[in-house]
Order: sequence, then C-alpha cells, then structure tokens
Amino acid sequence: MGATDKGDDPIVESKPNDQGPDLTLRALEERIRQQEILAELGVTALQGASFDELLTATVRLTAQGLRAEFCKVLEHIPSENRFLVRAGVGWNPGIIGVASVGADLASPAGFALRTGKPVISNHLENEDRFRTPEILQQHGVRRAMNVILQGDGKPFGVLEVDSRSKNEFVEHDLAFLQGAANILGMAIERERYERRLKAALERDEVLLKEVNHRVKNSLAIVASMLRLQARDVGDGELIEHLNEASRRVAAVGRAHDQLFQGSDVERRDIGKYIEAVCKDLDESVAHCEVHTDVDEGIEIPTDRAISSALIVNELIANAAKYAYPNQSGGKISIRVSRSGENDFAISVRDEGAGLPANFDLGKAKGLGMRIISAFAQQLNATIVVHPQNPGTEFVVFIPLDALPAS
Repeated sequence: MGATDKGDDPIVESKPNDQGPDLTLRALEERIRQQEILAELGVTALQGASFDELLTATVRLTAQGLRAEFCKVLEHIPSENRFLVRAGVGWNPGIIGVASVGADLASPAGFALRTGKPVISNHLENEDRFRTPEILQQHGVRRAMNVILQGDGKPFGVLEVDSRSKNEFVEHDLAFLQGAANILGMAIERERYERRLKAALERDEVLLKEVNHRVKNSLAIVASMLRLQARDVGDGELIEHLNEASRRVAAVGRAHDQLFQGSDVERRDIGKYIEAVCKDLDESVAHCEVHTDVDEGIEIPTDRAISSALIVNELIANAAKYAYPNQSGGKISIRVSRSGENDFAISVRDEGAGLPANFDLGKAKGLGMRIISAFAQQLNATIVVHPQNPGTEFVVFIPLDALPAS
C-alpha cells in the first residue's frame, strides 16, 4: 500500500479500481442526497443553532450521507497532544466528551491535522501507514475517513466518519465529508469570534462599572462637602441652600448608580428605573410614604431616562417639603404609564395642603420648579397640574424619543 503526498491530495489506499466505471443510478441518487444533506446542514448553521447543536447535527447528517454507522468530531487539545471526542453518533455510552485518541502523525486523525491532508483508509485491519486507534478497534470499525476542521486561522480538530461495513469510501465521499467540515468550520470561526466578543464586552462592562463607581463616589464626596460647609456658616438661608444643593448632587449620584445596574447602557425601561430611583430616596422624604405603580416595557434612551428621573426626584422633594409642612407624614404616589403611541406619562400626586390659588407653573420662582421646567423643556415634555381634593397631581407627558433635529 502507498500514499500520495503531493499538494493537498488525500492520503488514500491504492486500489486497482478506485474510481470504477460511470456512476450507477443508485450512486447518482446517493450524491444528490449528500448535496441535500449539505444544504440542510448549511440552513441549520444559518438559523443560528448553538455550537453544540450544530456539532450534533453535523455528525448525525454526515453519518447519514455516507451510510456509515459512526461519525465524530475530534477536538484537538494541544497541551495533551490528543483529540477529545467532542461530539459523535453511534458510539457506546461513555465515549462522547470523555474518550480521546492520539494526535501524533502515527494516527489517521493526527496525520490529517498535522498535514492538512484528508485521509481515507478502507482496510484498517491491514493498515501499515497508521495505527488503528483503540476506540475504533473496540467498535469493530473497518474503514475510516478524516478531514481537518479549520476555524479562525487555526485547526479546531478533525471530522471523522467510520464504518464496520466492507464497502469502500471513495473520492466523492471525501468531497461530501469536506463540505460538511467546511460548514462546521465556518461555525467554529463564528463561535470563537462570539466568544472573544463576549470577553471584550465583559471587560468593557467591568471598566464601565468601575467608572460608574468612581463617579458615584465623587458625587457623594461633593454632597458631603456641601453639608459640611452648611454646618460652618451662620446664615440660615445659606444653610438651607447648601443643604438643598447637597441633596440634589446626591440625587444625581443615586440616579446615576441605578442607571448602570442593568446590562443595556443605551436604553432603559423607564418604569423599572423610576421605581428603583423611588426606592433609593434620601432622608428628606423619610417622613412620607412613597408608592409606585409603573407599566413595564416602556423603553427610552438612557439620557432621557436620567432627566425624567430627576424631574420625579424634584417633584417628590417638593411634595414632601410643601404638601405636608405641619404633618408627621403623608402619601406620595408615582405612576408611570403609556400615553398614546409615542409618549409616556409620569404622575406625581400628594394628598397634602395643595397649591396656592394663584400658582402658575410658568412663573414659579422656586429653584425646584425651575429645575423641573428646565428638564421638561430639554425633554420636549408637557407638564399639567391637576388640583385634587385633597392634594395636587403633577402629570408630565414625555415623548419616548427625542425629536429629530430640524
């Protein structure tokens, strides 16, 4: 027996009538079936099957296409110079994911990996080019065919089909096997790329969380410095202004911290976000009961979520400060809901003293109301004030997305 080593020609046992006469009708039908199988395998890959699902489909369909009892994917483990049976069909229990074979040149799979050349061996019992792996001996395999599995610039391993029958693998079978390996190789490349991308995203997420943590700490330090400054001044009005500034800086820090609790940094479920912000209010509203009722699934860009949350924070602070001035506590209700196809609404209601009869939102001079108006203008939002009995309700109607630039 001999072997060819020119170019990428396969290593095949020499046989007097290797190709034989013209293909019979049965053989032609078999080739057509093999092409259908390759198409089916390609569709499976394109439909986004997981890597393990595609491995399983490959070995199953390849065995069918070659009318063989066995097929397996051998994953190369460089540190051990061996192949792990990563997936397979027809093998006894305890083989897949456990058994391994040598990856040296003396094994058919090892030769295919090292040289990049396919290997056909139709008579393993008489084979003098390679040793027959023990796993094949145990299963009574008489013939085998191997092709390399490429992927992302370096070999993943080998795709091998094995059979107990006395029939022979021919070059047409090799073309089919190589086609299956090529499809699987593209999936291997995609899987490795996705794994690297996931690792990069995880690194970016760690960095983002670190930056977020530092921003939060920096804002907390600023708020603390303002509170300390308030203690050292003798002017009551200035003390109040400094404490208000400290509260607002701390509110920004809390809103920022809640913003980066999720994985999507570009969009935010505004209902869940407002609910989280309301659970993290400072001690200035501790005497009030804050209740939330939100519709989930209303997603808006992150920058709009921040401004919306800060409007809510200011409305809650105003309600706690002015609606219940002489009471030990009171109820503040927050509602987030859809408002038509392109807007959502945030309602902040108290059951307190109510607004002055001559209250005009557009002419309000308090810093809190001016901040609310500024954020509303930024969001192209509309604020409606509803006097209640008792209390007051502010409703902010906000577009889901920013209007396109004119």
